[in-house]
Amino acid sequence: MAFKDWNTENFKKIDVRGVQGNFFPGLKKQAMGLPVGAGMEVIQSFDPIPLYEVMEDLGYEHHTEQKGDAEFHAYFYRTEQKQSEKDIPMRPAALTNMPLIDEGLGKVAVEFWDLTWNDEKRHLPYEMRLLLSLTNAVGAGRMRQAARELVKAYIHGLDSAALDDVFELLAWNQGIGYFSSEIGPSTLFAAYKTIKNMEKQGKERSEICETLKEKFGEKNPDVKVQ
Repeated sequence: MAFKDWNTENFKKIDVRGVQGNFFPGLKKQAMGLPVGAGMEVIQSFDPIPLYEVMEDLGYEHHTEQKGDAEFHAYFYRTEQKQSEKDIPMRPAALTNMPLIDEGLGKVAVEFWDLTWNDEKRHLPYEMRLLLSLTNAVGAGRMRQAARELVKAYIHGLDSAALDDVFELLAWNQGIGYFSSEIGPSTLFAAYKTIKNMEKQGKERSEICETLKEKFGEKNPDVKVQ
């Protein structure tokens, strides 16, 4: 159905401009509760690109209009009942903090994220880029980010054998002492151990993914981003 045929006057309107913290879970919950044929209008100070894939996974089509320098109206219309089969957690919620500093910075940050992670010209597979991001985060001392990348990579389908290689290389490059004192006790390594232990117990991959989302998702204060 074309956008002109959407009855947008009846859409639920949600203005998230200036909202602090991660509003994605609450917005997604509302979207999951709407029936086919209904929709919502999200107002943001930048093009809400991270929302598009989330809403598409739930059966929504989208149309976005810019109505000012820092005013974007994203319309989402539900065409089918889906329950987010991919459900890859931990979208870049921290990007929503950028407009609090400067509206232009928010726009640049989202577009940069979209170019880095979604552009079709990217050559390396998504999982490989997540692992590179993981190791870069460890090198910079950002264990929170590293744990998020590990969880996303595994849920996206990465074989745990690749994680074995990553941690072996971290031990080699960072040194046994640093690995023992900083990486071993971290949430990052706890997520890795969860995967390995559950696999040894013969657990299904789907169950492991659900455990990762529950234990190392946004509810975990060592992982979530406000």
